[in-house]
Amino acid sequence: MKSIVVLISGNGTNLQAILDACASGFIAGKVTAVISNKADAYGLIRAREAGSSAHCLAHSDFDNRESYDLALQQLIEQFAPDLVVLAGFMRILTPGFVQHFSGKLLNIHPSLLPKYQGLRTHQRAIEAGDQMHGCSVHFVTEELDGGPVVLQAKVPIFSDDDAETVAERVHEQEYRTYPLVIRWFCQGRLRQQGQQALLDDEPLPQYGYAHDDDEYDL
Repeated sequence: MKSIVVLISGNGTNLQAILDACASGFIAGKVTAVISNKADAYGLIRAREAGSSAHCLAHSDFDNRESYDLALQQLIEQFAPDLVVLAGFMRILTPGFVQHFSGKLLNIHPSLLPKYQGLRTHQRAIEAGDQMHGCSVHFVTEELDGGPVVLQAKVPIFSDDDAETVAERVHEQEYRTYPLVIRWFCQGRLRQQGQQALLDDEPLPQYGYAHDDDEYDL
């Protein structure tokens, strides 16, 4: 069983999908700890209810980003993680933190990377007139939302959609794709090699693993 530490800042719906996938055996791992930079994050309650260790490490208690990330790194290491998962963790990580966990640090981003790095992705996609949008699971590197993509999921954008409607559509795909990628990692099938993601030792293309059928190849 792999040790998984999840970092959150809010409600923790992606966290819940991961907890459920671990509980069902879909992921051969255990969320040993959940850490938030905000004390009122509902995801901490989800963690406690699932039997995971829940911690708040408030960024407001630190003078700068570097000192916070060092304390965060030390807290994470107490749980000897095989994988560190960012699930709505609203912090830009320092290069030192990213380098320390290189190869075992995953994030999910609400756009079809490399489109719309950063914030307000749904509204930006609507304003650009995009007909397709989605989410991307990727390894984290020092470039913001720029690490190698493992898996993307697409959703349509219709003419009468607003950002909230699109967000709901994207969230449904996030709850499928993130547990699947974590499953691959815990099975030893997925790894990072420099700026490349490899699945079953085969380099993945720029936009990650793709499958033509409705169901993912498990």
